[in-house]
Amino acid sequence: MTAPTRAEPQRSATPRVPRWLRAVIPAVLIVGWIAALGVGGPTFGRLDEVVENDQAAFLPQSADATAVQEALPGFLGDDRIPAIVVLEGDGALTDDQLADAQTLAEAVAAVDGVVEASPAIPSDDGEAVQIVAIVDSSESEAVDVAVDAIRDLVADAPDGLTGAVTGPAGFAADIAEAFSGIDGILLLVALAAVLVILVIVYRSPLLPILVLLTSVAALCLAILVVFSLAKAGILQLSGQTQGILFILVVGAATDYALLYTARYREALAQHARRWDATLAAWKGSFEPILASGGTVIAGLLCLLLSDLQSNRQLGPVAAIGIAMALLAGLTMLPALLYAVGRVAFWPVAPRHHGAHEHAPTHAKAEKVGLWGRVAALVGRRPRPVWIVTAIVLAAGAVGMTQLQPNGVPSSEFVVGESQARDGQAVLSDHFPGGSGAPTYVLAAEGDLEAVADVAVGVDGVDAVAATSEDAPGGTVPVDDAAPVPGMPTGEPQVVDGRVLLQLTLDAAPDSDAAQQAVRDLRAALADADLGDALVGGTTATAVDTNDTAIHDRALIIPIVLAVILVILALLLRAIVAPILLILTTVLSFGTALGVGALILHAMGREAMDPSVPLFAFVFLVALGVDYNIFLMTRVREEALRRGHREGVLTGLRVTGSVITSAGVVLAATFAALAVIPVLFLLQIAIIVALGVLIDTVLVRSLLVPALSLEIGRATWWPSRLSRGVPKD
Repeated sequence: MTAPTRAEPQRSATPRVPRWLRAVIPAVLIVGWIAALGVGGPTFGRLDEVVENDQAAFLPQSADATAVQEALPGFLGDDRIPAIVVLEGDGALTDDQLADAQTLAEAVAAVDGVVEASPAIPSDDGEAVQIVAIVDSSESEAVDVAVDAIRDLVADAPDGLTGAVTGPAGFAADIAEAFSGIDGILLLVALAAVLVILVIVYRSPLLPILVLLTSVAALCLAILVVFSLAKAGILQLSGQTQGILFILVVGAATDYALLYTARYREALAQHARRWDATLAAWKGSFEPILASGGTVIAGLLCLLLSDLQSNRQLGPVAAIGIAMALLAGLTMLPALLYAVGRVAFWPVAPRHHGAHEHAPTHAKAEKVGLWGRVAALVGRRPRPVWIVTAIVLAAGAVGMTQLQPNGVPSSEFVVGESQARDGQAVLSDHFPGGSGAPTYVLAAEGDLEAVADVAVGVDGVDAVAATSEDAPGGTVPVDDAAPVPGMPTGEPQVVDGRVLLQLTLDAAPDSDAAQQAVRDLRAALADADLGDALVGGTTATAVDTNDTAIHDRALIIPIVLAVILVILALLLRAIVAPILLILTTVLSFGTALGVGALILHAMGREAMDPSVPLFAFVFLVALGVDYNIFLMTRVREEALRRGHREGVLTGLRVTGSVITSAGVVLAATFAALAVIPVLFLLQIAIIVALGVLIDTVLVRSLLVPALSLEIGRATWWPSRLSRGVPKD
C-alpha cells in the first residue's frame, strides 16, 4: 500500500515573478514608508508654526469685514489685538481700590508684548474698572504669552477685587489652550480606540499593530506634505482643520486596511503561496479602495468652491490626508502582510483550502453566523425590512427641527472653563457689552460726519468716535456723537482719503443683539446713500462668516451629490444603483443630523456654526458611500457569477463583518474629536460618529440589500446585469 501523497499547491494563473523581485518590491515599499515615518514624525511638533485660528484670516475676499480688516494696520498699526482686563468689587469701589486698579494698569502696560494700555476706566455704576491693553499679534504665541502674563497679574489683584482677561486677545488665548491637546491627546485617544477595536475584531496581537503602523505612517506623510505647503503659504491651516485631518487619515487608513486584510485572509485560504494571495487580495480590493478614496477626495475638493476660506482650505488639506491613507492602504499594508504572511493572523491563522473556500456549499451553511442570519432575514422578507428601516430612519430625521445652524457666539466656542467668557459676562454687567472690541466703519473722509450721524441713530450703538491723528490707537469725538471713553483725543486720522470710525455697541460683540446692530447699521448706511462705507470688526466678521457659510452650504451640498453620483455610475456601470445609494446615504445623513440635534439640545449645545452641517454632510455622504461601495462592488462581483439575488445575499454575508468593523473604527476615531474642548469639533464628533454607525448598522446591512432585492435586476440598469446573468 503506497503512502498518500501531498496535494500539489494550486498553480497561479498570474505570470510568475522572479523570487528576487518578490523580495525587493515589498522591501522597498516598507523601507520607503519607514523613511516617511522618520521624516514626517518630527513635523507633528512644528504644526503650531503654521496654524492660524483667527476667524478674520479665513473670511472671504468679497466680505466687507475683510476689506476693513486689511485697512486696519494703516490706522492702528500692524498686528494688534485688544485684551480687556475687567476688575470687580463687592460694591462701589473705594479710592484705595481704584488706586490699586491704576497700579495694575501700569503693570499691564509693562508686560512684554503689550504695545500700550489704557488707564483704569471706572464703570458708570462705580463697581468695576476696565483696562484696555493692545497686544502685539504678529505671532499667535506672542498673544498667548502676553495674555498669560496679564492673567498672572490679575490673579494677584489686591483683596476685594476679582478680575479676568477677556476681549479678542482673551478669547484667542482660550481657543489656543483648547487646541493645545490636539497634537497629543487627540491622536492618543484615537489610536487607543482603534487598537482596542482591532484586537477585539482580529483576536491577534500582531495584525492590529501592522494596521496602526500603516495609519500612523499615512498620517506622518500627510502632515509632512501639509506642513510644507502651509509653510510655503500655499495652504492655510487652523486648529479645527488639523484635528479633522488627524481623524480622517487614521479612520480612512484603518478602513482601507480592514478591507484589504479581509481580502488577504480570503486569498490565503485560496492560495498556498503568499505572493499569489497578495496579488489576489490586491486585485480584489484595489477597485473598491481606489473608488472609495476617490469619492471622498472628490467630495472634499468640492469645498474649493466655497467662498469661506476656512471651508476652502479644509478641502485640499483633508484630500491630501485621504490620498496618503489610500496610498498606504494599497502599498505599505500589502507589503507588511506579505512579509509576515499567515503569522499576522496568529493565533487564528487561515489555512489553505482551495480556490472556492469562501463559497457556501449548501443553504444551511449560508445561514451560519450573524451575517448569515441577517442575509437570510433580508432574503426572506425584503419588503418589510426596507419599509421598517426607512420609517425608523425618517423618524430620526425629524429631530432636525431642533437644529440652530445660524452661528455660535465666540464665548461659546470653547466647551468648559473659559476666563474670557466669564470676563465678558462681568464686562457686560458694568460697561457697554462692546467695550474693547469696537465695530469699525471705514468711510470716505468727506462722509465722516454723515456716517457718524447715521451710526448714532442705530439702536444698539452706544458711542461713536474716529481714530486720532495725534495719538495712535486714540480716538476723537465726531460732531455730537459720544466718544469712546478712556483714550486720548485729537484730529481725525486720514489714510488714503479714508477715515476709520470706532463704534462701541451696547451688547457683547458675539451676541445676537450685536449682530443685529451691525445688520441695521449696514442697512441704514445703504438707505442714506453711504453704501461705500464698510463695516468691519469682531461682530461684523462673525456676521459675514455666518452668511457666507450658509451660502456655501446651499451651493456645495448639491454639487457633492452630483459628483459622487457620477463616480458611482462609472464604478458600478449602472444608473439605478448609484441613485439608490445616494438616496439612502442622504436619508442616513438626515437621521444622523436629527438624532445628533436631539442629543445636542439635551446637552444645551444646540447653537451651531453653519459649517457644521456642511462638513458633516461631506464626511458622511462621502464616507457613507464608501461602505456602500465596499458592499456593492462585492455584490456586483458575486452577481456576475451567481445572479442578482444570490449576489446580493452573498455580498452581504462576506462583507458584513469587515464593513461593520470599519464603521465602528471610523465612528470611534471621529468620537475622539470630543476630547478637544471646542464646540465645533464636539458637534462634528457626535453627528459623524452617529451617522457612520447608522450607515453601517441600518443602511448598508438592511436598507440597501433589501431595496436591491425589491428592485431586482433593474438595480443594475442599463448594464448587462440588469438582463440577467446565468449562474456558474
